[in-house]
Amino acid sequence: MKLRLRIFLSFVFVIWFCLSVNGQDTIRTDIYEIVYSQLLEQPLRIKYQVLCPFGKEERAGMNFWKPENIHTSDNNDYKDNIWDKGHMVPASSFSCNEDTLYQTFNYLNSALQHQSLNRGVWARLEQFEKDLAKFYTVNVEIEVLFGDLQNCLPTGAVVPTGFNKTIWFDDKKIAFYFPNEDTTGKDWSDFIINQ
Repeated sequence: MKLRLRIFLSFVFVIWFCLSVNGQDTIRTDIYEIVYSQLLEQPLRIKYQVLCPFGKEERAGMNFWKPENIHTSDNNDYKDNIWDKGHMVPASSFSCNEDTLYQTFNYLNSALQHQSLNRGVWARLEQFEKDLAKFYTVNVEIEVLFGDLQNCLPTGAVVPTGFNKTIWFDDKKIAFYFPNEDTTGKDWSDFIINQ
């Protein structure tokens, strides 16, 4: 009887978890749209258009902040580990003024991203997007992937397994897949999955 009860409770938990994961919040601002999972404490899908390819606003002293009434990750999730506060909507692409830059420092826009990926190929691809936007309208969509929901930090946030990123410009599309791991020594072009 105990085994049947445990199986039943496990089944109920799996159903509750799946329904909760599907419970998503869509947040639209004047610079981006984010679908966010409060259960995972991570963004799921992000859309933006690069607005400020020539922006020069400085980010010095700007810190991530939590929105009201939405349960997000926080500084504790990124403390003393290999995970960076990975901007999904890049700060440099919205450095038009202090307000647009500040909007990118919302924890809704922060994913647990391996520090090597965030500071390496991801950052260089963001610079490529910004350079493209000097000549074209550049639209970007990112899907944050959670193939393994077991990598939950003791602080509560779930670490993504990877990121799909698609860039549209000049009637062209480039799609990428980045595993959320050490990418030292690689180029962003190594992660193209189709053009």
